[in-house]
Amino acid sequence: MTTVPNGHTVSLNVDRPIWNRFFTVSPLVVIGTKEGRGYDLAPKHLALPMGWENYFGFVCSPRHATYHNAQRAGAFTVSYPRPDQVVLASIAAVPPCDDEAAHRPEMSILPTITAEAVDGVLLADAYAFLECELDRVVDGFGPNSLIVGRVVAARVDAEALRTSDESDGALLQHAPLLAYVAPGRYASIKASHAFPFPADFQR
Repeated sequence: MTTVPNGHTVSLNVDRPIWNRFFTVSPLVVIGTKEGRGYDLAPKHLALPMGWENYFGFVCSPRHATYHNAQRAGAFTVSYPRPDQVVLASIAAVPPCDDEAAHRPEMSILPTITAEAVDGVLLADAYAFLECELDRVVDGFGPNSLIVGRVVAARVDAEALRTSDESDGALLQHAPLLAYVAPGRYASIKASHAFPFPADFQR
């Protein structure tokens, strides 16, 4: 690690992962998959829409059950927890003692609802829910893979739904978002500002 002459930036060694050297902000979601005779829930933060159409992807490792469950079942669910559900998201991260979800006692204390379009469950009381059919798995990002699904059903809590009756700023004040501040922190987002797009900007 060396400091550049002006003293304002620090060079990082890119021969090893750099992401624990500064903070980044991501959504925190809970991915649900069919596992054996039951279901598994796992928190993920490297997760986002894949473009402007209804595709959603998340990063996972072949070492994790979620990776294999999604491929076997051909589907997964996505729950967006509220800030007051961060402990439930943490409980979902408890590693299994074996390969069967039936042997994960912590799963019994996670409140769930049944998915409508795929065989799966979602975290109850979250503010948004996606149900996805598996579209593709892209391996090769070091030890990690990208799992992409096509959204076949989506629901959002009425209090979190954007409408013309309320400003976006006011909406976030009463329906804040849960964000993962990597590495190892989280935040509740209650305030925002309109982005200053240039005139005639198009996505």
